[in-house]
Amino acid sequence: MSLKTAVAAPFRQRGTDRMAESEFVVALSLDRNWFSPDQAKTLVDVATSEGLLEPEGDTLAVGFDASSTTIPDGFQPGEEILQSRSTFEQVLDAVVETGVEKQTAVADINKRQSELGVTLNAAAVVYARSEGVDVGGIAAEVREEL
Repeated sequence: MSLKTAVAAPFRQRGTDRMAESEFVVALSLDRNWFSPDQAKTLVDVATSEGLLEPEGDTLAVGFDASSTTIPDGFQPGEEILQSRSTFEQVLDAVVETGVEKQTAVADINKRQSELGVTLNAAAVVYARSEGVDVGGIAAEVREEL
């Protein structure tokens, strides 16, 4: 997922799991020239809402193991990652990231939804867990929706 990769890059570059928000914004906008400073701040908001970043005062902590995230050579995130994604999209991306084909995952999620008679988000979480994908934070949100 390119959002996770974009978030991981500054932390990997500095070899840390915490940094000032301003340092994170500079890393994305000036150091890497991926976004404008305003766009980098938007990325902070989106990544925070998805649990990838955890604000601690003026500091950001990465909410996953950034050191194990691969940043491909020539990686350049698109502006689409600056938009919030639905719960279903978040779960689907997490599943696809583990190597499951997107079409297969969508078909299996739809089948689960039909069989269980639950919302699409709930079916996605059940499917992700059956595939061994950790979607803990999202699962809690979906549980509250039910």
